Amino acid sequence: MAILKPFKAFRPVKDKAAMVASKPYDVINTREARVEAEGNDLSFLHIVKPEIDFPDEQNPYAQEVYIKGRNNFRGLCDKNIMIQDGSECYYIYMLEKDKRQQTGIVGCAGIEDYFNDIILKHELTRPDKEEDRKNHVRVTNMNAEPVFFAFRRVKALDELIEDLMKSEPEYDFKAPDGVRHVVWKVDERTSIDAISNHFEQIEHTYVADGHHRTAAAALVGRELQNKNRYHQGIEEYNYFMAVHFPDNQLQIIDYNRIVKDLNGLSRETFLELLGQSFEIKSNGPAQYKPQKLHEFGMYLEGNWFILSAKEGTYDDQDPIGVLDVTILSDQILNPILGIEDLRTDKRIDFVGGTRGLGALEKRVNSGEMKVAFALYPVTMNQLMDIADSGKIMPPKVTWFEPKLASGLFVHMLD
Repeated sequence: MAILKPFKAFRPVKDKAAMVASKPYDVINTREARVEAEGNDLSFLHIVKPEIDFPDEQNPYAQEVYIKGRNNFRGLCDKNIMIQDGSECYYIYMLEKDKRQQTGIVGCAGIEDYFNDIILKHELTRPDKEEDRKNHVRVTNMNAEPVFFAFRRVKALDELIEDLMKSEPEYDFKAPDGVRHVVWKVDERTSIDAISNHFEQIEHTYVADGHHRTAAAALVGRELQNKNRYHQGIEEYNYFMAVHFPDNQLQIIDYNRIVKDLNGLSRETFLELLGQSFEIKSNGPAQYKPQKLHEFGMYLEGNWFILSAKEGTYDDQDPIGVLDVTILSDQILNPILGIEDLRTDKRIDFVGGTRGLGALEKRVNSGEMKVAFALYPVTMNQLMDIADSGKIMPPKVTWFEPKLASGLFVHMLD
């Protein structure tokens, strides 16, 4: 059964929370992070993307960059911007965007649950990204950002959380992107025990967003276990920070693909090969967002096409075979474009649907990329069915909105 443990979070003082809070490290690039943090020395981007404090030519994965992140965090603590709660707590975290709310519980998951498949995964990690986050944890000695977990809804737990939310929140602010963030601290022992007891009845939790951070936290925790000759199993490095949301509150949006070239093929030959597996309809310059499963939007040389997968190119009885990302890989990316490993091939990139179809057009029109594919999003039921079956999705399939803010909670490993 799932472990959830309260912890003594480092958090920003109330009047500085909105300035500290930032987007997660993996939803904006270095250039965008520099712009977001400009003029704000308190932004948590200085901790999770510390390369923004170096010149453009700096290697973002160099040791001195991670050290800078650690020192930036210590600076916030020295200035009493970030302070640690005096007792172990849970935290209720509500996000609101476009009048839709989702509320989760911030606590620590157990790394043994990760290794024992109590925490279920649905996609593989990319080695370079995993190593980056492992180095960040190793050098900073903390989980700087919570990962995003889901669990099958428990009605009694919903009722408990609703009752706890009647108290005065610790934070309540709207970020520049329009997302409202509200946090309540749960420090009363009876309520803490009630939350923990509910989680002991939950068979599995699911990594919704943050597979790289989850893997990094668990693997570095295991490293610290092995290094400690007096290891007892109760040390903080045995746990990592996560926000747990009931599945019925979550919404997945599309996660799209862009490819650098046509693998040496002409436009005509490429479209001819596509026609073997798809019905193809030109949509001209008008953007096309897929409206149903097994339908794709494709942007190539200034035009959009509607691709409809033909019968026999998918398996609706298989939790992986039914996915549009599987169809895309099996019918286009691998056999036609020569992309065999989505985790390591540098010819493909992934763009979250929150950026809109215009982001796909921009990167193709610039000449950086050659072709883009817009996908229909998977559902929470599909995600959990795949995780339950022990199967793995291709990487970068799910994009959750709204994103958790970074900087509102930090879990130290000692």
